[in-house]
Amino acid sequence: MRAVVQRVLSASVEVEGRTVSQIGPGLLVLVGIHEADADSDADYICRKVLNMRLFPNEETGKAWDQSVVQRDYEVLLVSQFTLYGVLKGNKPDFHVAMPSQIAKPFYASLVEKFQKAYSSDAVKDGIFGAMMKVNLVNDGPVTMQLDSSPVQESSGLRRGMVHEHISAYKRCTDTFWRLGICITRQIIAC
Repeated sequence: MRAVVQRVLSASVEVEGRTVSQIGPGLLVLVGIHEADADSDADYICRKVLNMRLFPNEETGKAWDQSVVQRDYEVLLVSQFTLYGVLKGNKPDFHVAMPSQIAKPFYASLVEKFQKAYSSDAVKDGIFGAMMKVNLVNDGPVTMQLDSSPVQESSGLRRGMVHEHISAYKRCTDTFWRLGICITRQIIAC
């Protein structure tokens, strides 16, 4: 799962000329869902977003000291499958984004996680799958990108698979290295 988190003074979502959600100070979170995402990815993004210290502490003067929860600010979640887009030539390809029929209930459960972990009144969202106009007033600007798991964009490999490929590469490299020493010893012996 990928989230682009922006600290905002205000943000809103319009669908067909009607404002469907709006917040004051807080975080606008654009959420992309990968085809291999699971509940653990949603848990990670929820925990990280709600605990990111992106706000100053006015009492102590520390710049990056408080979370959206500590400030009692709001969160606006917006689904955005294009966060997993890659260019194939000049055309975008979204093949690693979760298909919408699966992503819709998954996204709804993510919104619910945020509401349960923080406050149902403080967490708002857009309309999944709708053509939305997202308006925001950046604060800073401060923008952070979170990925629940490192994903290789071109192949969609997850952390465990990447680790397996690296381990296999190291084993092959070690074997060839040892083989190279044996060949070198034979040449020197001649």
